[in-house]
Amino acid sequence: MKIRQFEAWPVEMRLAEPYTIAYETTDRVTNIFLRIETDQGLIGHGCAAPDFQVTGETPASVMTAFDATIAPVLSGVDPLRYALILERLRTGLGQQPAALAMVDMALYDLLGQIAGIPLYRLLGGYRTRIKTSITIGILSIEETVEKVRKHIAAGFRSLKIKGGIDVAVDIEKIMKIREAVGRAVELRFDANQGFNETDTLKFVAGTRKAKLALLEQPTPKAGHTILGRITNKVPIPVMADESLMNLGDAFRLAKNDVVDMANIKLMKVGGIYEAMKINAVANAANLEVMVGCMDESALAIAAGLHFALARPNVVYADLDGHLDLMGDPAVGSVVLRNGILYPNKKPGLGAKVCRS
Repeated sequence: MKIRQFEAWPVEMRLAEPYTIAYETTDRVTNIFLRIETDQGLIGHGCAAPDFQVTGETPASVMTAFDATIAPVLSGVDPLRYALILERLRTGLGQQPAALAMVDMALYDLLGQIAGIPLYRLLGGYRTRIKTSITIGILSIEETVEKVRKHIAAGFRSLKIKGGIDVAVDIEKIMKIREAVGRAVELRFDANQGFNETDTLKFVAGTRKAKLALLEQPTPKAGHTILGRITNKVPIPVMADESLMNLGDAFRLAKNDVVDMANIKLMKVGGIYEAMKINAVANAANLEVMVGCMDESALAIAAGLHFALARPNVVYADLDGHLDLMGDPAVGSVVLRNGILYPNKKPGLGAKVCRS
C-alpha cells in the first residue's frame, strides 16, 4: 500500500460565542485539514489547530510546513510505516507540534480503516465512552452562573472554569457556582498560568468548601519549582498543562514530583504517537491524565477521544473545543449525549470531512 494523493487546506471558523482566558480573547480560529488517499482508495483525515500562544504556530506556518516538509515525506510512502513517517517529520518539523499532529491523525485514521475497526479498539479499547467537562471562559460572576445553569440543563455534569486574572473574583465565582449547582456537579479550575504562588494558595484556601476536583496550571509554565511547592502544599490535585509540551517535559515533571496530574493535548505534543509515550511516563509515575484540546474541529476531538478511550490512566476528558465552532466541516465525528462523549462506530477516527 502506498500514499497516492494528499492535500491540505485551511478552514476559518467563527465561534458562536467569543471567550476570554487569562492571556487572550478568541472569537475565530483557523484549522488546517489534511486528506491522504492510498492507492487502494482508502482516505485518512487529520487536522491541525495551531495556536501561537501555545504551540508557536500559525495557519500560515502549518501550510508552509506542509509544502516544504510534510509533502515530500508522504509522497509514495507506505502509510502503515507510521512510526518511520512520524519520526522523519518530527526531525524536519522542529517545534511545530500541531502540524505533526495533523499527519499523525490521518495515518492513525488509515490504520483503523485498514483494520476495519474504530481506532480506540486498536489502541487498547479500555472504555467505550468518557465524561467531558465543558469550559466557561472569563465572564462576570452573574454571567458565569447563568452559563453554568445552561450547561447543567443541557446534561453536563463537569464544568471547567477559567480564571487567573483576579484571585478574589475567582474565589467568589467558584463559591457562587457551587451554591448554584449543588454537590453533584464536578468543578475544575484553570488559571492558565495567571497566578503566582501566593495567589494560588489564597485561591485554594478560599475555595476549600467548594471541593474542586482539580487545579490546572495555576502558575507560569517555566516555574516547575513553584508548581512543585504548590502541589506539596495544597489538598487538591494540581495539573500541568502549558508546562507539558513534550516527552522531555513529562519526564521532568514526573521525576521531580512536580504535579499530580497531566493534561495531554494532541496539538501540544504532536499527535497520538507522542501522546502514547507521554502517557506511559505518566502511568509509570502514577500520574492521572486528562486529555484536553484546543479550539479544534470535531475531527481532532475524535482523535483525542479515541486516545482517551484506549488507556486506563486517562481518567478525565476536556474535549469540548468543537462545540462552539461554526462551519466545522467534520461535524458528527463524535457523539455527545448528556455530557458523555462517544465515538461513532465507523472504522478509524470515524470522521467524514466535507470540503466546500
